[in-house]
Amino acid sequence: MRAQRNGVPDDAHEWVSFEDPEEERTWVFDVTFLLSPWTCIFGNGCQGVLTGPTPELVQGCCSYGAHFTDDDDIARVEEAAATLTPEQWQFRSQGRSRGIVRTTKAGESLTRQVQDACIFLNRPDFPGGAGCALHRAALERGERPLDLKPNVCWQLPLRREDTDDDDGWVTSTIRQWDRRHWGEGGAEFHWWCTEAPDAFVGHRPVYLEMKAELIEMVGPVPYEMLVRYLESRPTGVALPHPAVRQR
Repeated sequence: MRAQRNGVPDDAHEWVSFEDPEEERTWVFDVTFLLSPWTCIFGNGCQGVLTGPTPELVQGCCSYGAHFTDDDDIARVEEAAATLTPEQWQFRSQGRSRGIVRTTKAGESLTRQVQDACIFLNRPDFPGGAGCALHRAALERGERPLDLKPNVCWQLPLRREDTDDDDGWVTSTIRQWDRRHWGEGGAEFHWWCTEAPDAFVGHRPVYLEMKAELIEMVGPVPYEMLVRYLESRPTGVALPHPAVRQR
């Protein structure tokens, strides 16, 4: 039996759906998460995704390497990696000599690991500081990090799930990325940010904080429809996020 508080399941979320005016598609959005104050706290309290708390490593969710979504994703990141300078990327020499991609026995393509984390993750002892080399390069150039980073990296903690009906109609759901979406390994995480009250300390709701990412995931028209709906709500969030309700 699910745990409840005041008759509301502890993991309850509010959702909204509407049809795409340009495609045979229904969009479903997690209103609870998109109106929440979640923000990335990498290097500022993030405990990482290992089996115990490791904030001192400053690895965030970069410990295991990033799964690529397709060949285009790989090609885009390889092209971006070729433009990074030694001042931007701690493991540039390893990336150039061995490549940035590794393939698992199951045939999955991921970013290569160096010293037990993603090859693009600069460590705390790097002169430029800890963090994603691709992200840093994009900011220094005045570009969008999402144009350089692997898809899964710039989308997190958002997730898009598409399902096809028998008649060809598509339902696309935009939701938060939960621990379970990592598969069996997710159960081993000591900590995950969409469950942690510590990460719900932003100054803007997610739908504004991650505007560029959402537009890239759904397109400008569905995003504007979402914004109109969210900003027309007279009372704001009807159901606060479960992590916020834990406070």
